[in-house]
Amino acid sequence: MDAHYPVMLSEVLEYLAVRPDQVYVDCTTGLGGHSMEIAKRLTTGRLICLDADRESLEKAQQRLAEFGGRICFRQSRFSQLRQSLTDLGVDRVDGLLADLGVSRMQLTSAERGFSLMQDSPLDMRFDRSTGQTAEEIVNFSSEHELADLIYQLGQERRSRKIARAIVRARPVKTTVSLANVIEQAVPRAGKLHPATQTFMALRMYVNREIEELESLLEQVPAVMAPGGRAVFLSFHSGESGITKKSFQQWAREGRAELLTKHVVKPQQREVRENAASRSVTLRCAQWRGPASGPNEGSKRGAQTKQEER
Repeated sequence: MDAHYPVMLSEVLEYLAVRPDQVYVDCTTGLGGHSMEIAKRLTTGRLICLDADRESLEKAQQRLAEFGGRICFRQSRFSQLRQSLTDLGVDRVDGLLADLGVSRMQLTSAERGFSLMQDSPLDMRFDRSTGQTAEEIVNFSSEHELADLIYQLGQERRSRKIARAIVRARPVKTTVSLANVIEQAVPRAGKLHPATQTFMALRMYVNREIEELESLLEQVPAVMAPGGRAVFLSFHSGESGITKKSFQQWAREGRAELLTKHVVKPQQREVRENAASRSVTLRCAQWRGPASGPNEGSKRGAQTKQEER
């Protein structure tokens, strides 16, 4: 499988309906798979590439260098979306993409500590310059706190047993040692490693993924231009539920039209080629207002682009 496999690419492009003169923001640039295809469709338009992970963003910048002034890059968490756009001179965008999955590079880079299959320090931070590591959470949280976060974020019903085993095994310093502790406490029952959901819960907790997603969804209405479209890709039922609630609220308030009455799922061919896409769901909302002609966001973006030159 291609390490840069952009999930549901054809569907993302279809729902974003990219126009060559408009302004788009990819809130989860990763290695730039989706961003590259958006940039290819721009002429006088602009793409803003954001990501909390500086290392991924730097790789994307190298990969997308051919697009020059069409793209600008900025390290930014979801909670910083509006401020990041303001700093770049953009009031509104015509399209917004948020792919809530973890990139393959993060999962397969041993030093990042995301994978339970490679021995490395328990880090799991998207931004390694700030915040608590997974090692700190594992070794200094109470047994009750560990059990709660594993259950709530990882949807792991055996959370109390796992938390008890972790506390007894302290200090736990590496990914493989943590995975072994969990496997001994709750032996494998199927194909899925018994530590998988605990690792996901720790990653989500370390990076405050739920809080960041809620902040992003709160800011979306303020940055969307009339006729603009927001596309969200969710991999986790908790994230999907939070996203669904916001989309439905926007529709009830008359702010946006839901272009996906039901979630869109990947085609079977994609699932065969990229197993990581099997749980993804896509939602799209279009903001109320005229979609024809360049909007204020596009004008402002084009103006800033000229100034940067």
